[in-house]
Amino acid sequence: MLKGAYITLMIGPAVPIPAPKVVIDAVSSIQVTNSKESSGFQITFTIGKTSPLLTTMIPAGYFEPITTRVIIIVTMGGMPHVLMDGFVTTQELSPSNEPGKSNFTITGDDLSMVMDMVEMIMPYPAMPDVAKLNLILAKYAVLGIVPVVIPPIIMPIQSPTSRWETQETTDLQYIKSIASDCGYVFYVQPGPLPGQSIAYFGPDVNLPIPQSAVSVNMDATSNVESLSFSYNGLAKKIKVFTILDPVTRKVPIPIPLPNVNIFKPPLGLKPAPPSKIEFAKNAANLAPDEAAKKILGYLMSPNNSESITVNGSLDVLKYKNVLRSRMLVGLRGAGYAYDGMYYVNSVTHNIKPGEFKQSFTLSRDGLITNTPLVMT
Repeated sequence: MLKGAYITLMIGPAVPIPAPKVVIDAVSSIQVTNSKESSGFQITFTIGKTSPLLTTMIPAGYFEPITTRVIIIVTMGGMPHVLMDGFVTTQELSPSNEPGKSNFTITGDDLSMVMDMVEMIMPYPAMPDVAKLNLILAKYAVLGIVPVVIPPIIMPIQSPTSRWETQETTDLQYIKSIASDCGYVFYVQPGPLPGQSIAYFGPDVNLPIPQSAVSVNMDATSNVESLSFSYNGLAKKIKVFTILDPVTRKVPIPIPLPNVNIFKPPLGLKPAPPSKIEFAKNAANLAPDEAAKKILGYLMSPNNSESITVNGSLDVLKYKNVLRSRMLVGLRGAGYAYDGMYYVNSVTHNIKPGEFKQSFTLSRDGLITNTPLVMT
């Protein structure tokens, strides 16, 4: 328990239950990382030679990798936030010569790691991408995973008499390969309820709900401990796709594409100019619908529009909220060029007894904000 925040730790096989008091009392730190692609956690316990964790629970398999599920919830202002829902992947023990100072650490990943454990050979004759994805994700409903699949704009379908696609990798690798071709992203988001997660497949869209602003150099209203900005002048490029004319299939037609993301506005009035020109390989051999899919996928690529990167840390109890990834946040106090709205790429939660801090990474394209106000 923290002042103004309550931490709930649930552990168990398949269906986790609240951890017993002996486990909670042994917790020395909790770290949870939520990023654009995946999430992970690490919990460290301080134990002694006679601790029930060392003498009974660890030998009995209470923290057994792969089978042990962990849910971490923080409640602030009566609102629960599910920070993590995943499985333990490794455990480490660091004995100490000092009594009661040994450390036992468990590390794990979100529920997407279950999708990356078994390689499968599965044919999908005459099936569009959205049907393949729903069929793959249906088997994980037992873990409380709810699929949210946004159909790709262009879905080429091969005739089963000529050829069909066959999955020869794990479910996670296959889904991410489809997402890469479409310019989409795939991730498993814990919550909104304990024991429930959302498997999102779709464009890289941040929720258009601005969070409370992070403030620096504003006296008593400052709520960040550190902040640094990086402007990469080499981040932007122009990519040229060369396709053959659809009639004779002999005349090459170059199509230059800007380095922008159509689902992510620049958030700045002065975007970074492109510094490179690249040519797409093997695009001329593609069918018209497949070439269009590649072009749209590039325009929706999640790696575009990130010339400015911000790294910082804050105290959650002073910020009075939990900063969440894959959303928008306002920033103020850094000056006319860098103030404004940003996309939250990743957040790392660092929790210790009496302390709750976050380190974060923000991004946007362009200097000088195009929004007059930020949410305080």
